[in-house]
Amino acid sequence: MLADILEETPFVVVGGVATRLFMPERTTLDIDILVLTTDREVCERELATAGCRKIGDLSIGGATWKLPDGRELDVIFSDEPWAREAVANPVLDAEETPTISLPFLVVMKLHSGRVQDIADITRMLGAADEIQLQEVRQVVARYAPDAVEDIESMIILGKMEYE
Repeated sequence: MLADILEETPFVVVGGVATRLFMPERTTLDIDILVLTTDREVCERELATAGCRKIGDLSIGGATWKLPDGRELDVIFSDEPWAREAVANPVLDAEETPTISLPFLVVMKLHSGRVQDIADITRMLGAADEIQLQEVRQVVARYAPDAVEDIESMIILGKMEYE
């Protein structure tokens, strides 16, 4: 559905919808996507052309849009160094929608620092296998080195939740 609207804009689904690939589903009311800041104009043009209506700005950099089907879409724009790699290397969900991979979702949620994001990280890491955890450790070491020790604690807590 989003791929039909954003034909020229590279994006990845993030937020609560993305967490569904990595942990038991939690309720979320909107769809969040990450778009590179350099693609902002193209993205906003495509959304407007598709009949989407901009509702307002996000405090984190981006905007909320009302989709033609009535759902809300939060478009987060980023020029963070990790964002380019995240958008270029998505995983595909069951509908073939590009979704942020686990390591970059962890980095994004670490940068946010909200309580819900920390809880999501713990649950996702608890459900991850050792290969996924190694990938997370490598990406966190590169893009959020101050959080390396925190990640290890979150892995332990997450594993305890699933025991």
